[in-house]
Amino acid sequence: MAFISCREASFAYDGKTVVEGLSFEVHRGDYLCIVGENGSGKTTLMKGLLGLSRPKTGSIATGDGLKPTQIGYLPQQTPAQKDFPANVYEVVLSGRLGSRGLMPFYSKRDRQIALANMEKLGISSIAKKSFRELSGGQQQRTLLCRALCATEKALLLDEPVAGLDPLVTSELYKTIQSLSQEGITIIMISHDIHSAVEYASHILHLQNRQVFFGPTEAYKLTYEGRQFLTGRGQP
Repeated sequence: MAFISCREASFAYDGKTVVEGLSFEVHRGDYLCIVGENGSGKTTLMKGLLGLSRPKTGSIATGDGLKPTQIGYLPQQTPAQKDFPANVYEVVLSGRLGSRGLMPFYSKRDRQIALANMEKLGISSIAKKSFRELSGGQQQRTLLCRALCATEKALLLDEPVAGLDPLVTSELYKTIQSLSQEGITIIMISHDIHSAVEYASHILHLQNRQVFFGPTEAYKLTYEGRQFLTGRGQP
């Protein structure tokens, strides 16, 4: 059974269909990159996967023991996010909010999970630093750690390396790959097609409709894949 199943789904905004013809499955341990030009429906689909938007037609469902509340999400950074009035530990710990239920305070387990994930992502040494004082790479690593605190199963990442320099970008990609190798399912929107085909196990290409879904190696052989990889279809 798939973690996420999408069946003949379409999404609309203000009554206008944004993306359609979506039929794909994401299984435990997959690393899926969603690619396509600006305005092709990538972020709209991501909202649908998160349950923030309902399909106009068709369906999206979770399975294989995955609950919608067990999906960690790293959105695109905004100026407001960059100015969090909290330290790194507090930002990371806030990823446990969804697991607290009716409990008014964080539990000992919540704190243990936050500390363990900070160690895993190499940010324990900056735990007490103000988030707003961090570099862009440190901020993204902190927000990735926050998303990881919400799940042991699946992460949805929306342009996680946008605006980062090449070295920091490479380091963050390697961190995400490491999480994938540990068994966490990754679904990532990316404009970086070359890194997508380097790291992802599967590619979903959108052009206001589903153009391709399948293994990365098969994507490289398609017309759309060759166009993107040579830059002629690069967003």
